[in-house]
Amino acid sequence: MIKHKNIFQKITIALLFSVSIFAQKQARIVEDFNKKWNFKLGDYPEAVNANYNVSDWRVLQLPHDWSIEGAFDKDAKTKQAQGFLPAGKGWYRKVFTIPANWKNKTVSIEFDGVFKNSEVFINGKSLGIRPNGYISFGYDLTQYLNFGKSNTIAVKVDNDAQPNSRWYTGSGIYRNVRLVASEKLHVGKWGTFVTTPEVSAEKSKIHLEVTIDNDNTSAKEFKLVTSVVNSENKEVANYTSTEKIGAKTSEKTVHDLEVKQLKLWSTENPYLYKVITKLYEKSKLVDNYETPLGFRYFNFDSEKGFSLNGVPTKIYGVCLHHDNGALGAVENIHAVRRKLTLMKEMGANAIRMSHNPHSLEMMQLCDEMGFIVQDEAFDVWKKKKVTNDYHKDWDAWHKQDLEDFIKRDRNHPSVMMWSIGNEIREQFDSTGISITRELAKIVKSLDTTRPVTSALTENVIEKNFIYQSGALDLLGFNYKHEDYKDFPTKFKGQKILASESVSALETRGHYDFPDGIKAWPTKHGAAFDGNADWTVSAYDQVKSYWGATHEENWKTIKSQDFMAGTFIWTGFDYIGEPDPYPFPARSSYFGIVDLAGLPKDVYYMYQSEWSNKTVLHILPHWNWKKDQEVEVWAYYNNADEVELFLNGKSLGKKAKQNDDLHISWRVKFEPGTLKAVSRKNGKVVLEKEIRTAGEASKLDLQADKTTIKNDTYDLVYVTVSMTDKDGNLVPNAMDLINFEVTGGGKLVGVDNGYQANLDSFKANSCKLFSGKCIAIIQSNGKKEKIQLKASTAGLQTSVIEIKVQ
Repeated sequence: MIKHKNIFQKITIALLFSVSIFAQKQARIVEDFNKKWNFKLGDYPEAVNANYNVSDWRVLQLPHDWSIEGAFDKDAKTKQAQGFLPAGKGWYRKVFTIPANWKNKTVSIEFDGVFKNSEVFINGKSLGIRPNGYISFGYDLTQYLNFGKSNTIAVKVDNDAQPNSRWYTGSGIYRNVRLVASEKLHVGKWGTFVTTPEVSAEKSKIHLEVTIDNDNTSAKEFKLVTSVVNSENKEVANYTSTEKIGAKTSEKTVHDLEVKQLKLWSTENPYLYKVITKLYEKSKLVDNYETPLGFRYFNFDSEKGFSLNGVPTKIYGVCLHHDNGALGAVENIHAVRRKLTLMKEMGANAIRMSHNPHSLEMMQLCDEMGFIVQDEAFDVWKKKKVTNDYHKDWDAWHKQDLEDFIKRDRNHPSVMMWSIGNEIREQFDSTGISITRELAKIVKSLDTTRPVTSALTENVIEKNFIYQSGALDLLGFNYKHEDYKDFPTKFKGQKILASESVSALETRGHYDFPDGIKAWPTKHGAAFDGNADWTVSAYDQVKSYWGATHEENWKTIKSQDFMAGTFIWTGFDYIGEPDPYPFPARSSYFGIVDLAGLPKDVYYMYQSEWSNKTVLHILPHWNWKKDQEVEVWAYYNNADEVELFLNGKSLGKKAKQNDDLHISWRVKFEPGTLKAVSRKNGKVVLEKEIRTAGEASKLDLQADKTTIKNDTYDLVYVTVSMTDKDGNLVPNAMDLINFEVTGGGKLVGVDNGYQANLDSFKANSCKLFSGKCIAIIQSNGKKEKIQLKASTAGLQTSVIEIKVQ
């Protein structure tokens, strides 16, 4: 039953998701449920019982990934694609007390993600299973709870059947968990849907659908109050209606509002509003619920590409997997913010959530930081890619998984397209037609405001049954950039995006001098002349056989207006899929930024093309053999030319010609200073120097922030660099660095970005690679200044201090 209330008043709104997390004075109580869990690897079905002895179990705080704690093993069942790390089974258990005064409330638990095959038990009762490791889900606990007494929750996680993925998944309750208590009359789970059917800077209409659940045994009359507030918490629109609802039922109510003189959400200014929904019985507040909102309008065009708020906008996108480097699959908003900040500073304005639903924190930050999101549901349908992947659960679960995915994310203003699949095998047979139509229909039943797309690999129409379904609003194509020029004729009238591109290979800080573009390997399974140390040159000249170099791809996308944009594979290196090498390589080479979050050189090519920052970047380092011929590259922008100097002597001026994205010189090495000067109209724009480093003298420690909160979640990333006495990076340093953390923090991860490093991410030491590594420190809850000591043989210990709020 839908009751419609038409009224337009002052208001503006955007799309987002949220539940208010306030103190108990709020009607809805949302509690962090991450702390003080017991955990043990193995299978312990008796752990569901209240009297089970867990004295030998670990005590830990969620989110938790047990795979990242394990050792790399060439014979691991997860295989190369998942980084040779362990999987298996594990159990989590927690004893907790529910307040007696919650007896008349509805109490539920929300899991943002458990990988995978979870089963949740409360006081011995199974609440259900959820095979999909990326889907958020929850259970109503009310009827099984002992109010005012002890309760036992147990979660079985079964990630034993391997291989089940083409990338690193992690294992365990790796995202956040919450306990939610509300009155019997409340907004349902993911119970709001806000859209803006008409949007302009002058005025916008807001359409809000609210699903109300009444768990009472009697009918209820209530007031439903909608308030729209801006980012300064000033109300810009409101509406109130009186409603009735039957006992033990769920009903939907609609409020329509209008906002005038609003601020639009954009990638440059991601201005957010929120919708506050309140329910009152008589004068008593019985529920409050917040929904994010951003006012924006966008369009995909078959000839002109993409526009946002009427402004032609190229999609400068990157694909990201869900892992957070040395933290594994553990989700932490501070890790995600660092990742997105690096992408934003590079100039990226879009993220493709590859190839599965990502976290609430990721969605929230994309809204707040201004990223266009391609939200993706599946990597496989009924046809498998690996032995134990999602195809086994497809028939029983795909409908509910897709529906829950859409409901959770549809209020985010950043989401501008729904992807129903990535490189799906059903492209190549007629079942692709029926399944594509079914999935598109499910999406449209829940949201008609965004196009449905799928990442396709086949651009021969006769072979592509997903395309033949006619159900896609937007065609996403992976790779084959050389074919794009034919698409306006081949796919006449279709809207087109490069949903995945590049797959170039680089290792940060390693340089083999260029001798032309090459593919490693030239085809699947072919031998190739790789490096003995499992590195790939950081010059942008090595690619996978199916892909392109960064420059090849970007030149193509840049020159074709009909292409809405591109999503680079990938923004960051990720654990698993270490093409082109076998073990001991255990993480990918595709990233623009390495696994430790340290940019590779090609980062600055994108920054020079995608951002409004003035860029001058030269490579490689300047520590070579006497008279060795070195190729020097420069990425630059906002200038006419660059002049290169070696020890004060000019080596000539160069400028990009035609569609060049870099310039280069061949230089005979002599120690000293390599200096580049960019000029525009004869005036200096930027200068950049690289000096030959002398002997290692000290460890330089640089933290990404000076203060953290004592909330047991906040992170600080410390970059460790080996320098000479003058502060120059020693580019080939590989020394072992030992770490000691005291005070209000603990060491939770180390990494150096080297793809074949088999040392544990959880060690108290890390070898430098190309002169650098990182240490990740997390708050331990103490209100004490954090001190990190970094030491190595032969040098004085370096110390950095972090304040704790």
